[in-house]
Amino acid sequence: MKIRQISVFLENRPGRLSALCRVIADAGVNLSTLTLAETGEFGLLRLITPDPDRAKQVIERAGYASTMTEVVALQVPDRPGGLASVLQVLEAENISVEYMYAFAMRTGGDAIMVFRFDDMDRALAALQAAGVGLFNAVDLFGA
Repeated sequence: MKIRQISVFLENRPGRLSALCRVIADAGVNLSTLTLAETGEFGLLRLITPDPDRAKQVIERAGYASTMTEVVALQVPDRPGGLASVLQVLEAENISVEYMYAFAMRTGGDAIMVFRFDDMDRALAALQAAGVGLFNAVDLFGA
């Protein structure tokens, strides 16, 4: 149920994000979702793609520093309190959310959100036990 995410460190300068996106596009790699956080002189771009191995290879070949991590994509009810209900499952197990962001597509009227937890395996077990919908790469990309 874990999916692979690439994190890329970018200088916080005009054109750096555009240049990286062009490198990825020129390689024919599609971006499914991403988030960008500013950390002073650098930005941290986190992205998910149907082809993480190819994307990481292209990114590194272009000279960008990157890492691959595992995250979880959850089905979150698209209603008031939907996210709160998912977070309560984690709180009950004393699991911390390191970060989260929305996925670019929706299914069945619910939101898809990407999470990184301090204990990924415990989080997955707690979420599965609570009946929270989890997505794998096949669910998200059909591959």
